[in-house]
Amino acid sequence: MSTRGFGGRRPAAATAGRLPPGQSWTDDFPVLSAGPTPAVDRTAWRFELKVGPRTLRAWTWEEFQALPQTQRVVDIHCVTTWSKLDTAWQGVTVDELLAQAGLAAPPTPFVLAHSVDGYSTNVPAADLLGGRALVATLYDGRPLAPDHGGPARLLVPHLYFWKSAKWVSALQFTTRDEAGFWELRGYHMRGDPFLEQRYSGD
Repeated sequence: MSTRGFGGRRPAAATAGRLPPGQSWTDDFPVLSAGPTPAVDRTAWRFELKVGPRTLRAWTWEEFQALPQTQRVVDIHCVTTWSKLDTAWQGVTVDELLAQAGLAAPPTPFVLAHSVDGYSTNVPAADLLGGRALVATLYDGRPLAPDHGGPARLLVPHLYFWKSAKWVSALQFTTRDEAGFWELRGYHMRGDPFLEQRYSGD
């Protein structure tokens, strides 16, 4: 993983309760990726909602932009120990994607998020519901930069940020809790920052 621009600072009293154990606040937005930043052509971009190998619904970039949009301001927490306050995102909730696919509830208990570069990460379906997760296309009012996962990334801010898959292209519902890229390399299967679920066994 690569990073730049991380300078940690201790929490002020007003924000101390928002900081998970072992974390430090940063004013920067460090860049961390499992590999190089891919070049994603929006005219060819496609987002899929799948159950196993079967595609339930797919959207082009234009179709995805026409879906109802949600704005969220959240703190984010990276497993490498930085956290960032009050980050502003816009995108489509996973609840809305399910509704658009005609689903009243997730078809299975687990999800694998897939990215255009081959990255994947697992997330319990329950962690994506209730407006807690977006497929985000805007950050701070501007199109999401490629280094930060643009044109679209999954945003699951209550879990460590490796679960917020960059360059996301599909959410695949699975019957088993299948490990993704970092989970296969020893990271925790859920990744709750307030429980310090960094690595398997935590």
